[in-house]
Amino acid sequence: MAEGVQNGLVKAVQVARETAVRHAPNGIAYAAFGDNSLEGGDLERLVQAVPAAIASALARKAYYFVPLALSEGRVGDATMVAPAYSTELGDQATCHRNVTLDNSEGVFISTRLLGDRFALAFEFFINVGHAFVDVAGVPEGFQQLAWGQAMSDVRGETSQDAWESRNLSLPGKSEGKSTIDERAKTSFLESAFSDAIAIYLLSLAIDFDYAELREREYPLLAPNALAERLHLIAKLFPPNPGYEFAVRYRRRA
Repeated sequence: MAEGVQNGLVKAVQVARETAVRHAPNGIAYAAFGDNSLEGGDLERLVQAVPAAIASALARKAYYFVPLALSEGRVGDATMVAPAYSTELGDQATCHRNVTLDNSEGVFISTRLLGDRFALAFEFFINVGHAFVDVAGVPEGFQQLAWGQAMSDVRGETSQDAWESRNLSLPGKSEGKSTIDERAKTSFLESAFSDAIAIYLLSLAIDFDYAELREREYPLLAPNALAERLHLIAKLFPPNPGYEFAVRYRRRA
């Protein structure tokens, strides 16, 4: 793999060309490259957590799990891949990079930058959620649920994008006005739906506490409201065999 190597970096398009792509039972195309710290079985279980009904919309995507993905300025904006982790390259890397390939789009996910299984899984599922919304849009049932919650002033949201666009969609609400910014409303519903998909998939793949998603910039959506969204997602996209969806409000001792 000498072609395209610069200072230990390899062009992402070359990684895609020379790395065998596998297909999970749900149909998602994925590959692992370099010293990515992932076990094959763990990676397949992560990818297979995506229900078949969602995976079918991702036929033109291929997910590459690599140590680090970054832009190498000396060769333009081309995405480069580091076969192994280093502190210097880690400072330049991003969580993921999208790359146009011959017959698909490659999503190169930096496994060594994300630190743990929770962060890696959520990064992958956020990408899946956004990709699915781009193809399939937002179902009417979810629109009604999420917008009803927003109109009822349910506390918090599931991401910075959802929080900001929700507030922008109701510019006069604090003054008792019913004006709606339709563009911001659309953005809110798309963000909320892709977030809900990602959180739902995360719940299928690993056991986690909702508070782990907390960030400083916005309050998290109230648990009961999130549960309503997730139960709707589970009804629309039932788990694949071997996976279970459950919402527990108290952990067992």
